[in-house]
Amino acid sequence: MSTISLCLIVKNEEEVLDQCLSSVKDVCDEIVIVDTGSTDKTKEIAAKFTDRIIDFKWIDDFSAARNFAFSHATMDYIMWLDADDSLDEKNLMKLKDLKNKLDLSVDAVSMIYHYAFDESGNPNFSFRRNRLVKRSNYFKWHGPVHEYLDVTGKIIQSEIAVMHNRAMKQHLPSKRNITIYDNRLKKGEVFTPRDLYYYANELRDHQKYRKAIRYYDKFLATKKGWVEDEIRACINRADCYQSLGENENEMASLLQSLKYDSPRAEFCCKMGDYFMEKREYETATFWYDCAINNKKTDTGGFQNPDYWTWYPHLQLCVCYWELKDLEKSYEHNEKAGEYRPDHPSVLSNRTLFN
Repeated sequence: MSTISLCLIVKNEEEVLDQCLSSVKDVCDEIVIVDTGSTDKTKEIAAKFTDRIIDFKWIDDFSAARNFAFSHATMDYIMWLDADDSLDEKNLMKLKDLKNKLDLSVDAVSMIYHYAFDESGNPNFSFRRNRLVKRSNYFKWHGPVHEYLDVTGKIIQSEIAVMHNRAMKQHLPSKRNITIYDNRLKKGEVFTPRDLYYYANELRDHQKYRKAIRYYDKFLATKKGWVEDEIRACINRADCYQSLGENENEMASLLQSLKYDSPRAEFCCKMGDYFMEKREYETATFWYDCAINNKKTDTGGFQNPDYWTWYPHLQLCVCYWELKDLEKSYEHNEKAGEYRPDHPSVLSNRTLFN
């Protein structure tokens, strides 16, 4: 059986830290907490689980803090989480089983990250992260913000899922990440393609759409991005154009994503949305049907099952209503309800049909 060090970097996490550590303490042989300047009860809570609590002066660099935490691990493997992550009982048992079978020929283990959930608690935004790495390989984190762990060798893609408990922390959107990027630009730093992509995302999230578009363009022009990020950049840029009311540019950006791979379900739904907005319902139904029939593939990139489950059915309900085919309209609303029985639109449509 291999041993595991759990490493976390924290700051003012009193709301969530207990749940995080309680969910994994039974499978970890060591817990290392690196505190970057907490002023609440974070350290007091951490002390219930470990005496390995180490201070680190925050320097606007997440990779530096995570690498510092990794440097204090002593077990065979290092697992990392954020304080607002946790494992439920089912996935804890999967992790225990993995630990019992894990041998040192494995260099890293990726896990599914359920980042957002619908009103019924079902994951609706997921992707993969390398969560468990062999300590003796000295894998490093890279990037001051939106950092990534660079791993090589034998990597297992496990079915273990980590849950992000964002709903527990009701805070205003943080300006922390975009401020770090802005300060790096002021210092004259040259951004990597990955920096360009994530900076564009931050700009979009802060509704700085014109500037976001410029940085998506810069990222795509490098031709050095991960294909999933290139596809996502086209879709996110299309969202920026939509917010600016530039529908033709929105369409062009969506179509550019086809340069990189076959169409994803999200692309199909956004094409459907585009034509439904133009009241071209026949064309819209074609694209929503494509989304429903789009085969889900685990590419390691962002996965949103909404786009191949309930959402296209709900939109088809509207399209067929407008096309005066009430039977199909009703049928698709019920199919949407199989996935989201409590969705307000599904319930409102049922009232209308009745």
